[in-house]
Amino acid sequence: MTSPEFSPLQPTLAQKVLEFLPDAIIVIDREGKICDANARAEQIFGYSRSDLLNLPAEALIANPFRELYRVDRIRHLAEATRSGHGPDLEMMGVRKDGTEFAIGLSLQPLQGEGEIVSFAVIRDLTAKREIEDALQRSEERFRLLVEGVKDYAIFMLDPEGRVASWNAGAQHIKGYKAEEIVGQHFSRFYLEDDIRRRKPEEELRVAASEGKLEDEGWRLRKDGSRFWADVVITAIRNPRGELLGFAKVTRDFTERKAADERIARSESRFRALFEFSPDAVVVTDHRGRITEVNTQVEQMFGYSPSELVGQPVEILIPERFRRAHPGHRIDYVGRSRTRPMGAGLELHGLRKDGTEFPVDIMLSAVESGEGKMILSVVRDLSEKIRAQQELERKERENLYLEEEINTDHLFEDIVGESTALRKVLKQVETVAQTDSTVLILGETGTGKELIARAIHQLSARSSCSLIKLNCSAIPSGLLESELFGHEKGAFTGAIAQRIGRLELAHGGTLFLDEIGDLPPELQPKLLRALQEHEFERLGGSRSIAVDVRLIAATNRNLEQMVANREFRSDLYYRLRVFPITLPSLRDRRSDIPLLVRYFVSKHARRMGKQIESIPPEIMKALTKWDWPGNVRELENFIERSVILSKGPQLRIPLNELVDPVKALAAEDTTLESNDREHILGVLRQTKGVIAGAQGAAARLGLKRTTLNSKLKKLGIERSDYI
Repeated sequence: MTSPEFSPLQPTLAQKVLEFLPDAIIVIDREGKICDANARAEQIFGYSRSDLLNLPAEALIANPFRELYRVDRIRHLAEATRSGHGPDLEMMGVRKDGTEFAIGLSLQPLQGEGEIVSFAVIRDLTAKREIEDALQRSEERFRLLVEGVKDYAIFMLDPEGRVASWNAGAQHIKGYKAEEIVGQHFSRFYLEDDIRRRKPEEELRVAASEGKLEDEGWRLRKDGSRFWADVVITAIRNPRGELLGFAKVTRDFTERKAADERIARSESRFRALFEFSPDAVVVTDHRGRITEVNTQVEQMFGYSPSELVGQPVEILIPERFRRAHPGHRIDYVGRSRTRPMGAGLELHGLRKDGTEFPVDIMLSAVESGEGKMILSVVRDLSEKIRAQQELERKERENLYLEEEINTDHLFEDIVGESTALRKVLKQVETVAQTDSTVLILGETGTGKELIARAIHQLSARSSCSLIKLNCSAIPSGLLESELFGHEKGAFTGAIAQRIGRLELAHGGTLFLDEIGDLPPELQPKLLRALQEHEFERLGGSRSIAVDVRLIAATNRNLEQMVANREFRSDLYYRLRVFPITLPSLRDRRSDIPLLVRYFVSKHARRMGKQIESIPPEIMKALTKWDWPGNVRELENFIERSVILSKGPQLRIPLNELVDPVKALAAEDTTLESNDREHILGVLRQTKGVIAGAQGAAARLGLKRTTLNSKLKKLGIERSDYI
């Protein structure tokens, strides 16, 4: 194996190099037998080196390729003087165990010690063939895949953008057959506006510059219809970096585009509903942390979104409810269910400034990628409750007014011309234009309510209501609720909130009749309402402002009640800003004829009767009567007289115009006189004898002692009958 011109050191070095080469090296003599081999040859063919020596080299070549090997070896020996090595031959080798495998064989003639031998380099091509086969299979699968895919348009472009290949998917999506489109510029797939803007050229430029371009947009089919395309253009270069063309993959995303647009519209509508909802919307995670709020939250609660996001939802809940709320929240997350509004719960929100307000809340659980989220829709009920209260106030006011209309008032107008009445009317005219508190004093039946109505009608508050309350007509236990109202649950039976008479009279006038019967425990509360113009409902904690003018009336002596500690002095002086004392009917007798004619006309008209005259003696009797019940008593008497009258003249029951006390006294006097005369007659008959069977006592059916007592009582002396 060693050339004669090598130095003694060279063979040893060459032998070492050959031993470590990755290819099998064998030396073949002129007869074709192996005369030397390296370690790699042993590994590849499975022979030991001793087995290889003198083995015909053809034994290492598979049978179909041995002839090719012999020809090539002889040719190389004949051309031994040619420099270089022969071409690599790919053929099949055979191992000691008989298995065949691909090899690459290169023969090189070599000048040995006086003879020419062959130097063979053999490379195991098994791994290379496996890779090539795998690559070929992969390429075939890819080709079949490209050709068979119909959901993707996959085609090649040359560097100028002309179509170089066309798959079935491209034909399916774009409508062109391969023979119609190959060689055509791909710009025909673009809209006219895109072509004017040179979008096709710009996409190829970007793909060539950056290696790949991704885009979505409208493209054209052969029939001119549009479709939404998802496009990837990839630049293809050779190992030297030269641009060979472009691979283009297009997907028809029209349905997805439509779906995305529907989703976008839906999301846009939801976002619009979310942002512009008249209710506050708060989204919290399963831990109760606020993740999102809409703009209404800021208006309702006073917090900006940045102040709320990340905070516990309890920040929006009044302090008195916070301790129990986490438990309710955890229970709801564990057993999620939609809770609609109007569930009947009394809920309250807390603003940033610390004020509370009534709310209604709808709850709903929503599953998201971040876990369960809780959607809370919060509605401010302040206006609704105020509207309900105002409606209730109006309804109660209307009901009250209906009751007032249906009530037979004492007067339709003030009747009278007396000096005392004129003085009162002058006072009414003077005080009506102010908002001062008026205290009307007078006996029962003198028309205190009528004067109160006159003051209201002449005042600037006449467009609002006159609300009255008789303090003696309602049990003291219910009077506070009737006057100030009550909250739901304030006491047993308070199943709903109630607006009181004081609140009903807001803007108008409150008339408290029989103020002297106001219980002592309510007097300070009324005084506070008058002084501070605000009050609290029974069972409530919120102060309610009112603008009310108060007119009070009583037939009792409040001054004496104050002295007896039956009425608060401070309330008395607060009521007695402008006192008006109504005269009794007996103090204005000149008005009685006018009143009689007025009542006769009123009741006769109502009963359908024609009463044309009132006899003078009847009018005289009516005028002389004291009328302890005043105008009320007079009207009732006249109504009864109209009922009893059969003709055109008024007839009255004169026996009713007799003072019972005086009549009884007169009756007693008559009886006494008759009794005295009767006893005197009997005494004269018995000639003054009182005792005995024939005496006056026996005849009178009296005991002697009883008769003596009567004689003394009647003032009968013996001289009167002897």
